[in-house]
Amino acid sequence: MAGEVIIRFDKVSYEYDKKLILDSADFSIRRGSKVTLMGQNGAGKSTIFQLITNTLKPESGKIHIAPGLRIAMAKQVIPRDQLNLTVREYFEKCFDKKIYDIDPRIDSVLEVVNLHAPKDRILKSFSGGQQARLLLASALIQDADVLLLDEPTNNLDKAGIDHLRSFIMSSEKTCVVISHDAEFLNSFTEALVYLDVFTRKTEQYVGNYYDAVAEISARVKKEGMKNAQLSKAIEENKNKANFFACKGGQMRLVAKRMRDKAEEMEDSKVDVRREDKVIKSFNIPIQEGVGGEIMYISSLSIMKGHKPVNKRVNISLRKNEHLLLSGPNGIGKSTLLESLATGKAKGAAVSDGVVIGYYRQDFSNLDFDETVFKSLLSVAKDVNEEKMRSIAAGFLISGELMRNKVSSLSEGQKGLLSFARLVLQKPGLLILDEPTNHINFRHIPVIAEALSRYEGAMIVVSHVPDFVKKIRIDEILDLERLS
Repeated sequence: MAGEVIIRFDKVSYEYDKKLILDSADFSIRRGSKVTLMGQNGAGKSTIFQLITNTLKPESGKIHIAPGLRIAMAKQVIPRDQLNLTVREYFEKCFDKKIYDIDPRIDSVLEVVNLHAPKDRILKSFSGGQQARLLLASALIQDADVLLLDEPTNNLDKAGIDHLRSFIMSSEKTCVVISHDAEFLNSFTEALVYLDVFTRKTEQYVGNYYDAVAEISARVKKEGMKNAQLSKAIEENKNKANFFACKGGQMRLVAKRMRDKAEEMEDSKVDVRREDKVIKSFNIPIQEGVGGEIMYISSLSIMKGHKPVNKRVNISLRKNEHLLLSGPNGIGKSTLLESLATGKAKGAAVSDGVVIGYYRQDFSNLDFDETVFKSLLSVAKDVNEEKMRSIAAGFLISGELMRNKVSSLSEGQKGLLSFARLVLQKPGLLILDEPTNHINFRHIPVIAEALSRYEGAMIVVSHVPDFVKKIRIDEILDLERLS
């Protein structure tokens, strides 16, 4: 049972670069509770985490934190400037002072997240799923009272997600979670804080995830019906007012009262929240002139016991053929995709002239110092600026976002930018590494439909079963079952 309130936002507002992110946010978190923080990509969920940890300061309002409360946050991704650290160095950075018994602490938290790794191994050598476990472990090693988990299921395989779910449900710690995995959230959620991307306000709900989403939808419908009734009554009063105004004399006073009543009803209208925007349906055009065998793989390398092992395969990909690459975290899926995309895979060949569209799970193929506009322009083929902007707008990238640097985007927005780039690039071979990470669940069916329609060759890695079910897959290569 959740205890006393330990974190409370009291009319907290926050701006970034003169843009309002939070407007008078009010909500509270109780000790021991399991809370979901919900909102569209770019709504400010990660900003709330940074305000709780005092990394950011509010423009107005007050954040009340219980005295002595220890808070730790597991970020969405390992910071780029830390990827060359060893495991030991990474965990040492979690503390303000030197910890002399750091090695047994590391062993303990790695056991909790079900990861076994040498302490001198470099972080960037780990798979995305293994890095997700390290992120969680970095929060656990601080022995905090409150865990802030930002998209903790990204890159995790089924075993990893099951392990994390069990940990959250059995833990006595207060957990606040940002995730787009509805089933995962519903398994432990007791309360939900909803951040409206349009009004920039927060709303708090009690109950599991599905109950809260249903309540939000019901309120939207009810408020919409109330506004429709008021709009009808307002129109009738205005029409009557115009009729009586033409009569002159005392009728003008009647007309004035009717106009006043219409204005009162206008003020009574509920400011109905708009549903989260969904990206437009889109197609990724295939490179012109592509045909025949696009890629052939005769051998590949997988990881077993932290060592590379070469395996013989016979994979041929032609136009309009889709391959799903599967296997547990750490077996080498991302490494294989990168080697294929960069032409460094020794046992694979891509036909001459084939344009490769590569969606990296860590977005490191994007130039973070470029503006979004230049990032799109760099891959635009035979497309004028007007068309390029129209395509970007379909992925909710428009206005000031186009002028911002890629580094300023949320992880979800970087994902949408990557898809917009693929549309502009017109590839003959599509290589996708966990393309639903960080993406709002409302967008995922649209993305799945686009990938199913793609007429070029495609290789995809995803640990999200519902997403995979929605995509046309012609062949599956399970790395774990290679003999």
